Amino acid sequence: MTYSNPNLKEESLIPAHGGYRQLKSYQSSEIVFDLTKIFCQRFLEPINRSNSTSRTYRQIEQMVQAARSGKQNIAEGSMASGTSKKTELKLMGVARASLEELLLDYEDFLRIKGIEKWGKDHLLAREVRGLAYKTNRTYKTYEKFLTDSETFANALICLIHQANYLLDQQLRSLSESFLEKGGFTERLYFERKKRKI
Repeated sequence: MTYSNPNLKEESLIPAHGGYRQLKSYQSSEIVFDLTKIFCQRFLEPINRSNSTSRTYRQIEQMVQAARSGKQNIAEGSMASGTSKKTELKLMGVARASLEELLLDYEDFLRIKGIEKWGKDHLLAREVRGLAYKTNRTYKTYEKFLTDSETFANALICLIHQANYLLDQQLRSLSESFLEKGGFTERLYFERKKRKI
């Protein structure tokens, strides 16, 4: 995975890192986070707002936190990659696990409400997937799908699958690169060895 931080050269001891905002996985997870907040406000907000210990409030907090964790761990892992590929791998794995947890929440929502879950060949699911190729996507790109709880939840399920797919590819690439090139410790060792010669 190549990151672009203009302050660091590729040949330096600490290689270029950061640039997470250009990662498709980050962009997708940011949209998932934004839409999850809207979904929870619109469809899970308890009638009695004074009862902040209600089960619904806990569910909202957990869903928003899982969505946030997906996004934030990609950013943190990307920034840590310059000095610790192991940390980057770990945090990308945490992001992937958080989004999987969120996926289950949306699937549970549909199942409990008796709402149909779209198959991958559903016309609207294909339409949601097609929007991934648009440039400068934001949550507003998906406004058409925010009309009712069935369409909204199913669209989010599609988006989470896309983000998870991207993270799986990223994790595979990072693992292969780590096994092949090592991390900061190995680079430090070889740099010291070079200077002793």
